[in-house]
Amino acid sequence: MFLTRLQEQNPQFARAVIDLHQAGELPPDSYVIDLDMLAANARGLCAEAHRLGLEVIAMTKQFGRNPIAMQALRASGVDAFVAVDMTCARAIDRAGQPLGNIGHLVQIPRHQAPEAAAMSPLNWTVFSDIKAREAAAGAAALDREQGLLARTYGDGDLVIESHAGGFGAGEIEHVAERLDALDGARFAGLSSYPALVFDREKLRVVPTPNLATLARSVQRLHAAGWPHVVVNAPGETSTATLAMLADAGATQVEPGHGFTATGAYHAVAELPERPAMLYLSEVSHLDGDAAFCFGGGLYLCVGSVDYQPQALVGADYETAAKQRVDATLSQNHQVIDFYGRLAQTAGRTLVPGDAVLFCFRAQAFYTRSLIAPVSGIQTGAPRVEGLFTVDGQAI
Repeated sequence: MFLTRLQEQNPQFARAVIDLHQAGELPPDSYVIDLDMLAANARGLCAEAHRLGLEVIAMTKQFGRNPIAMQALRASGVDAFVAVDMTCARAIDRAGQPLGNIGHLVQIPRHQAPEAAAMSPLNWTVFSDIKAREAAAGAAALDREQGLLARTYGDGDLVIESHAGGFGAGEIEHVAERLDALDGARFAGLSSYPALVFDREKLRVVPTPNLATLARSVQRLHAAGWPHVVVNAPGETSTATLAMLADAGATQVEPGHGFTATGAYHAVAELPERPAMLYLSEVSHLDGDAAFCFGGGLYLCVGSVDYQPQALVGADYETAAKQRVDATLSQNHQVIDFYGRLAQTAGRTLVPGDAVLFCFRAQAFYTRSLIAPVSGIQTGAPRVEGLFTVDGQAI
């Protein structure tokens, strides 16, 4: 699905990556970013978001917290960046970029709260009074006031078990009062996750009950004396879903896969964004009727869309486009993805040293891969801008 989009919508990206790999400029086990296309996607998304009055807080974990990619996004209209955890926060801070939200999915460990406060995040999401007090104390020690977002859920909301936590929507006025009373902090608004999901049957993005809960909570807060409430509504964000979020009262969106066109919706619909990230490997060896390629980043974030992993394999784009093969990837976390297995079917000749291109819903931060931002692809002058670890460090 995503590989088809790559071939249809950005074949020059695939061609450039194979050429750079064959020239020894891009190593296998690399997530490669098309900086030109990333910037074009961001310009379109940010322009529409700003037209609708939405603030764009970009997620960085999918593309490995890359500082060059962050720079391209910021120059294209992104307002700030969201840190899913402290590793993200450090990478954003080290890159000199504004930290728009911290604690979004992963709460800040107690003894790291002072470090987080020193990064002066615009918003700090908290799931409990204890975490709110820790954030407030870190800010108070620096003589600053921290804006806190309260993660909230109502009855019937979608709660992802591995992400659970937050305040009950029924007590939201009392939550706001308690956060406002903290020395070093103030109640700034609300967050919930996910606000949108991809419906497998309807093949489109739809709002979750969480979005309605946010809207009702804002109405109650307005009535209780809080006229300005930030509404942070992440999940399946792309240009095509922004109006839905704005109409529901969101003030902040947190696109990630929207910038690289690897969201679930991108796999099945013609959206404005074009593929801007792929995974590069290389044929290592043959074994019987299979070829094996180097792993390290073969973790597919399936999310809400299932698909058969496939790869383009060859020493040049023309050959690779004809050698599209099924791949078997280890999704069993008891098995390390040293290799991916490629089907060597009739009419295909896979050779050690061939480039192997995957395109899937990636979570680069979860892997041990390298990140390789490449400029100039869309103007025919590709240039590798460096190689980086998944925590944003240049190597």
